Amino acid sequence: MIAEFIDIILHVDKYLNSIIISYGTLTYLLLFFIIFLETGFVVTPFLPGDSLLFAAGAFAALGSLNISVILIIFIAAAVLGDTVNYWIGNYFGEKVFSSKLVNERYYEKTRDFYRKYGPKTIVLARFVPIIRTFAPFVAGIGKMDYSKFLSFNVIGGILWVLLFTLAGYFFGGINFVRENFSMVIIAIIIISFIPVLIEYIKHKSISARPAK
Repeated sequence: MIAEFIDIILHVDKYLNSIIISYGTLTYLLLFFIIFLETGFVVTPFLPGDSLLFAAGAFAALGSLNISVILIIFIAAAVLGDTVNYWIGNYFGEKVFSSKLVNERYYEKTRDFYRKYGPKTIVLARFVPIIRTFAPFVAGIGKMDYSKFLSFNVIGGILWVLLFTLAGYFFGGINFVRENFSMVIIAIIIISFIPVLIEYIKHKSISARPAK
């Protein structure tokens, strides 16, 4: 089961192609829900985000999808997902963590990220897997002013979708990228996790220092 899921993540192009062939225009609805779930619920940070945006952009360049439509649905899904996540955090707060449904370490890491960057975390977190899913939830727990949250939410959602989807649209058609698409997806995933890795190394380094 886990191996199959990893295969889907790493070969999202292969599965997306099959979905487009099988379901046609319903593919847009599926893409909307995947991004909505990835950003909207703290229990689904494992769903593809950056890689799916890139792959969809690449297929749009080939004419299999409409670039205008996927940009609109991705932005809508990203903004609505964060909004739902914010209100879940605002309403249920830390009760979600006491239920053991999510890893509390992710919450702590996101809270530290939030303390470091403040409200702009909502924008920056868009580009960091896992933290992207937890940031709006933590904002809700912290009762961040919703109008302020919404403005950062919209800005972050637009920037994230445009960057990765248009990258796929303009570079996905290059022969080298097409021939090595799976490797490109893996590279995107690795690059996306670099900020998390840096923060982890810094945390370990600080923890390892002897107390004065």
